[in-house]
Amino acid sequence: MARVCWHALVRGRVQGVAYRQHTDEQAQRLDLDGWVRNLEDGRVEVLFEGETEAVQELATWLEQGPAAAEVAEVSLSEMPLQGMVGFIVRR
Repeated sequence: MARVCWHALVRGRVQGVAYRQHTDEQAQRLDLDGWVRNLEDGRVEVLFEGETEAVQELATWLEQGPAAAEVAEVSLSEMPLQGMVGFIVRR
C-alpha cells in the first residue's frame, strides 16, 4: 500500500475541547505519523502521514472531531512525505 502525507487546517470551535488530544488518539489508533497543534487564530493544524486508507480515515474524523467540537471547515492538501516517526501533540 502507498504512503501519503496530508496537511489539514480545521476551523470552528476546535480549541479548548480536547481536539488535539482526541486527534492524537485517533492517529495512534490508525498508526499514523505526524503532529497536531493549536494556531493563534483559533484553528487546529494537523500534518499526518501513513497508509492511504488510514490517512483518509483520519481526514474524515477531523470533519467531526470529538463530541464537544463544532467543526466549521477542514481544508486538506497533499504534501510530500516528511519521513516522520510517531505522532505528537505540539504545544
